[in-house]
Amino acid sequence: MTASPALGSDLALPKDVSDKIANIYRGVSDVFPNQPISQDGNENLIARLQSGQPLRVKLGIDPTGSEIHLGHSTLVRKLRDFQDAGHTAILLIGDFTARIGDPTDRAEVRKQLSEADVRANAETYIEQVRPILDFETPGRLEIRYNSEWLSGIDLSKMLALLSTMTLGQMLAKEGFSNRYEQGTPVYMHEFLYPLLQGYDSVALKSDVELGGTDQKFNVAVGRDLQRHFGVSPQFGMLLPLLLGTDGVQKMSKSLGNYVGLQEDPLSMYSKLEKTPDAVIQDYFTYLTKQPLDQLPENPRDQQKLLAKLVTGQFHGEQAAEQAQQDALTLISGQAQAAEAVAEFSLAEVGFPAKLFYLLGATPLCESSSEARRHIKGGAVKLDGEKVIDPTQTFESADELVGKVLQIGKKKFVRLSK
Repeated sequence: MTASPALGSDLALPKDVSDKIANIYRGVSDVFPNQPISQDGNENLIARLQSGQPLRVKLGIDPTGSEIHLGHSTLVRKLRDFQDAGHTAILLIGDFTARIGDPTDRAEVRKQLSEADVRANAETYIEQVRPILDFETPGRLEIRYNSEWLSGIDLSKMLALLSTMTLGQMLAKEGFSNRYEQGTPVYMHEFLYPLLQGYDSVALKSDVELGGTDQKFNVAVGRDLQRHFGVSPQFGMLLPLLLGTDGVQKMSKSLGNYVGLQEDPLSMYSKLEKTPDAVIQDYFTYLTKQPLDQLPENPRDQQKLLAKLVTGQFHGEQAAEQAQQDALTLISGQAQAAEAVAEFSLAEVGFPAKLFYLLGATPLCESSSEARRHIKGGAVKLDGEKVIDPTQTFESADELVGKVLQIGKKKFVRLSK
């Protein structure tokens, strides 16, 4: 059977698959196990999907913070693709495992959260994903909490879990091995995380588990534990990590390169309208249903379409259209205001330079401490985009030349060499 790549995917699909299956595979980088010529539904997910049997599809989210961003939403959107194809989505809130914290890609142990902190965070998560998932169709969504089965787990069950893996297997996990080799402490409770997360798949009897490409170890542990406890092993389906609005590093609140699901329409639109060319097709693939062969030719028009589509998902089409108009008005007003002030030469600044130092060196502030207050207060924008980290570092003047630095609505400088 002739195969072709799934849209935006590293995998190949038979040409006769349905649109619903093609949507499920859109942007997917890995499925395991994956035996594409097999008709065995335990080895070939496409064969399983074509059987017409509804599957139980699990996505686990640990409420370690209060805000979800677009980088998190890609997996939630994939869960919706399964719902639209007639399958049952299981949104698993890891209220128990969040107290340990996923050690994946961590250079040091996570701070343990209290039960109250986790509960408060969990309450916000469901509302934030409501615009994405189908909450209305009966049988399409289960919302579960892993404290249902993990909070009462006894010592004998815990020993059974621990006996399924060796220390060597745990240290093969990249984050653990790196820390061990560098002499950074690896704590015993962290070893429990992949085992407890894997046991979630046993308790839920999931047929498919979704995760980022950094989660393959944890998803595979779930599959192994299901086999150990006599449950049919799940498929793993992995998506790449979404790069942030800087187009360089993965989207992260700590890096400031994120778009939060709860941001107001204008803020969301303004950030997405500046999506770098290098990642804009990825954003269309993972954040919209827009066919990639129907994108506008002009890169600027692509940015505007992306911003409008994504803002519309969370705030409605009318709010997205208004945000687009407000952004145009804001940019026009800033341009006029910028014409009325003198340029500031970056030759007076030593690079690399932190944002608070840069701002303090301009006529907009009298000192670095005043600059810090304005930045932390949310009053500072760079080319119309709010900047909130006083220590954000610029390596050279080339990053800033031609941009407008702003405090409030009336104070501007245009940065020049």
